[in-house]
Amino acid sequence: MKTLKKLLTLLIVFSTAQAIAQTDKATTTQLVADQHLIFNATSAMPMANADVTAVLNKMPGNVGGGMIQLSGSQYQLKINKDSVEAYLPYYGRAYTASLDPSDSGIKFKSKKFDYKTTKRKKGGWIINIAPKDTKEVQSMSLSISENGYAVLNVNSNNRQSISFNGFISEPKEDKK
Repeated sequence: MKTLKKLLTLLIVFSTAQAIAQTDKATTTQLVADQHLIFNATSAMPMANADVTAVLNKMPGNVGGGMIQLSGSQYQLKINKDSVEAYLPYYGRAYTASLDPSDSGIKFKSKKFDYKTTKRKKGGWIINIAPKDTKEVQSMSLSISENGYAVLNVNSNNRQSISFNGFISEPKEDKK
């Protein structure tokens, strides 16, 4: 019985910790307005197809539903007024294979891109980014809530679409 009480207490503590906002509304508004933010991916959701689902079901610790938990804080989309830089994993079907084995994932730096921010009626923003100088990524749509949680959808030319859940944060200034 004590074990059950401890488990329930831990469950309540962890669910409460997840409910805490990543950023406050004012900070999120400022980051979006300044076009200076980082999207930190915490999970990936490849398009549901039989092949990807079959592989995910065989992985240890599979939670089902096609969601892949990403560990660490290295998977990011960095947005600045003059550049967009992506370092994200890719899970799914590629229609054209790359000859370079290090060319996996969604990795690019773009200086030429279209950027459009739209305010949602029920709060939050949708940021559409269309890189012009990358061969792989066609468009990205970042949906941001007022408290900093976000969903990134990436559409590619030669791959199935993929979505990422995560949160936005302020970029850390480089010390020179």
